[in-house]
Amino acid sequence: MRRFVVVMLIVVLSITGFLIFNRKQARIVNLLTDQMNLQENERGMVEQAHELSIKNLMKGNYSGSDIVIEQKLESGSNYKRYIASYKSEGLKIYALLTVPNGPVPRSPKGEVGWPVVIFNHGYIPPAEYQTTERYIAYTDGFSRNGYIVFRSDYRGHGSSEGEATGGYGSNNYTIDILNAVESMKKYKDADPNRIGMWGHSMGGFITLRNMVVSKDIKAGVIWAGVVASYPDLINNWRRRNFSPPPGIPSRALSWRNQLINQYGSPEENPEFWNSISANSFLKDISGPLQLHHGTEDSSVPVLFSEKLEEQIKAAGKTVELYKYEGDDHNIGNNFNIAMQRSVEFFDKYLK
Repeated sequence: MRRFVVVMLIVVLSITGFLIFNRKQARIVNLLTDQMNLQENERGMVEQAHELSIKNLMKGNYSGSDIVIEQKLESGSNYKRYIASYKSEGLKIYALLTVPNGPVPRSPKGEVGWPVVIFNHGYIPPAEYQTTERYIAYTDGFSRNGYIVFRSDYRGHGSSEGEATGGYGSNNYTIDILNAVESMKKYKDADPNRIGMWGHSMGGFITLRNMVVSKDIKAGVIWAGVVASYPDLINNWRRRNFSPPPGIPSRALSWRNQLINQYGSPEENPEFWNSISANSFLKDISGPLQLHHGTEDSSVPVLFSEKLEEQIKAAGKTVELYKYEGDDHNIGNNFNIAMQRSVEFFDKYLK
């Protein structure tokens, strides 16, 4: 009998100890799980709050300002030319503004105002940039065909206030254009419901980001655009001369290393890199997009435009791609046909 009692006591103590151990173990597991979830949530919040994140851009406040005419320039063939300015995050940003001659038209929907093309230029060394130089034939192509054209001098370019930080490691230029759109919506001769956007090279990158953030851009055209996702920019962009990509001064190349050091490589942390890529938000694109690219472009591979075309189609959105055999980054050999197609595209969706 005594032996039975001893055995039962050992059994009870064993069970009690086991339960206590399991409870402690469960408590430890729960604490570890809670800590991991907290870290994961904090990481997700950091990623979403990162300056480059598309969701962060979508939450931004872009009020723009009234457009101020700073200087009247020599007129074009059938349009007036001005140097104008507007505000972006408190900075005074200058721009080239062209306005067609003649009475302000009325749209098929009854709204009064000229259709607008927001013009995003590619990389030009900020110290060399001047409002009235470069892209003259490009802006003229839209100006003489009945469009207000607004070509922003991104911050740090020409007389614009602020620092030129490059197009890819900062959203500053993208924000300047989001404010340009809002400013143009206030302009007395513009139809706020007929705004399109054109971009070349780095300007194509800015155009794509604007179009997944702003619903006010009804159609877009991109020539030789840097329209790849960030993982592709990191892994699949190697220029022949190994010089910095358009829009990235050599001193600013550290944005790649900074992001990789903080968030890991695209292979290690694809969620973060997708969160900052406009390509991951193509279901939000605001309107049809037309792409142009020369097959011998040594600055930006035609593969970027080809891949974007596939991605936009997969998202169920409208896209056109024109490739120009043997042509370069500026589509110089096929400029006239590319410009004609661009104007016709805007005519289709904005007029």
